[in-house]
Amino acid sequence: MSSEKAEKPAKSGKGKGVMMMAVMALVMLGIGGGGAFALFKMGIIGGAAAHQDNSPKLVRKGDVDPYAPKAEGAKDGAPADVDGDGGSPFRTSYFSFSDDFTSNLRDSQSLIQVSIACSTHHDGRVLMWLKKHELAIRSEMLAVLADTPEEDINSMAGKERLQKRLTVAINKVLVDAEGFGGVDAVYFKTFLVQ
Repeated sequence: MSSEKAEKPAKSGKGKGVMMMAVMALVMLGIGGGGAFALFKMGIIGGAAAHQDNSPKLVRKGDVDPYAPKAEGAKDGAPADVDGDGGSPFRTSYFSFSDDFTSNLRDSQSLIQVSIACSTHHDGRVLMWLKKHELAIRSEMLAVLADTPEEDINSMAGKERLQKRLTVAINKVLVDAEGFGGVDAVYFKTFLVQ
């Protein structure tokens, strides 16, 4: 009997050691996996930082735009812009092109001269990019104007099609240059055909 008692503790001691090593291995594996997951989510490993979305964001009315251009001529203590409650839930910002656009019309002796502005609901980076790439945008817009038939400028529907084509042209330049367009609409400030 004494030999049986001596064997039992030896077996259970050996089993506890193996069990303890297995539990420790699982704990270490869990800690390592959790740490790797945390590093991946933070973008330190796995390239997640390279895939972060850095494109301009829509700006809701009442929200602060961290990229908003400084207001020209604004004085300290001047009241801030106030957004209305109705309409779009997003703030609208405008950009006016510095010079008029003058172009011939397709298959016509007529010339068109327009002053153009555009709008965006995205943050101020779109406005910065419009100014930065104004030369390339002007070139693309002049090509669109030159490809416009005279019949299009004589009707509201034709002018609306022209506005949409100009919006597409601006966004194409911005996407090619910055990877993001963001212009929602084009507006005619002046419109003259000769």
